[in-house]
Amino acid sequence: MSFNSLGLSDALLKAVSKQGYETPSPIQQKAIPAVLEGRDVLASAQTGTGKTAGFTLPLLHILLQKQTSHKRPIRALILTPTRELAAQVYENVKSYSEFTDLRSLVIFGGVNQKPQVASLNRGVDILVATPGRLLDLQNQGVISLKQIEILVLDEADRMLDMGFLRDIERIMALMPAKRQNLLFSATFSKDIKKLANGILRKPVLVEATPENSTVDAITQKVYRVAKGKKTDLIIKLILDGNWNQVLVFTRTKHGANKLCKKMISSGITAAAIHGNKSQGARTKALAGFKSSKISVLVATDIAARGLDIPLLPHVINFELPNVSEDYVHRIGRTGRAGASGEAISLVSADETTFLRDIEKLLGERIPVTILEGFEPDPNASTKPIKQGQGRNQQRSSKKGTSNSRKSIDNTSRKSNRSNDSRSNNRRPKSRRD
Repeated sequence: MSFNSLGLSDALLKAVSKQGYETPSPIQQKAIPAVLEGRDVLASAQTGTGKTAGFTLPLLHILLQKQTSHKRPIRALILTPTRELAAQVYENVKSYSEFTDLRSLVIFGGVNQKPQVASLNRGVDILVATPGRLLDLQNQGVISLKQIEILVLDEADRMLDMGFLRDIERIMALMPAKRQNLLFSATFSKDIKKLANGILRKPVLVEATPENSTVDAITQKVYRVAKGKKTDLIIKLILDGNWNQVLVFTRTKHGANKLCKKMISSGITAAAIHGNKSQGARTKALAGFKSSKISVLVATDIAARGLDIPLLPHVINFELPNVSEDYVHRIGRTGRAGASGEAISLVSADETTFLRDIEKLLGERIPVTILEGFEPDPNASTKPIKQGQGRNQQRSSKKGTSNSRKSIDNTSRKSNRSNDSRSNNRRPKSRRD
């Protein structure tokens, strides 16, 4: 199948060709025809599967068929959980609409709102937004959603994890009841299915890959190591391997900062990205990493969600996540577009339960290696990390999973909330955008 067979306009096909794409990915093959038919869509797709084009291309095609000449109202809204993802989706929208006269804009917190307001006043067809800044500007009377034709919820599972449900409900109430709805999520959890039932009308179900499956091209490896030797081990692996593009995950902002400083003192160019970093610092760190000026990017789960880094060869879990699904999200940053990738996890005794849960989810055992001089502590307890230790919570039951996810980098969310919100004091205290 080629893009030419999907029924897209010539202007969009020209943009796709310019990007160097010839064959649509599985998610695009399934989602694009359904969206073009005007159907609501519930899609399960990991980041890196081509899902953004899966909703962007047909969305643009539909808007092109019914263009208006007067002042442009917002006709399509794409909601994302994080600033980084919003920026990346917007870049895709701009690229694919290059040969049309459709106007698009991205808005998110942490930056001056004046340029965003000026663009809105000039008229925008497609708006990409995080919930917080969208509601802030709507409360100021700057944004109207009364003529929305298409709503896209991207990475809906993460939006729920981050506490955006109430915001989503408020935003939905501001739009026409009659509209097309597209919901994209990495997993089909009970919460996602409940959300979908309240939003979608007779949706087409699209699954690009089996739920929570890992990419075959990714080589997974576990290093069993004493907790106090993790920093020395990760520095050794990076230096000995001469790795120049490594994404490292930690559980907390404090841990990310501490590890980053240790790496820099060892001669490794590194930067940390998390919620306490300003938007400018985060953007600069990501740009430096993509251009290989920075070899190692140390990130928390929330800050790294949605990062699109082509051909990333190495992902290292400095600490395992206490929610198994997050492991899949992490390692899915590598092994994309047919390229091989390596996912390494440094596992101490108190993370044994987390490792078993991950292997149970994957349905396979991950090979274990022990390096001389970095052996695990035979006397260390294998009892999982408890609440209050490492600023984290133990995943103790299915009921506690959602709360555990929200606890990760919670301080980060509070910090960013103060930057993102200028006037809306009614937003729930657990949110971040």
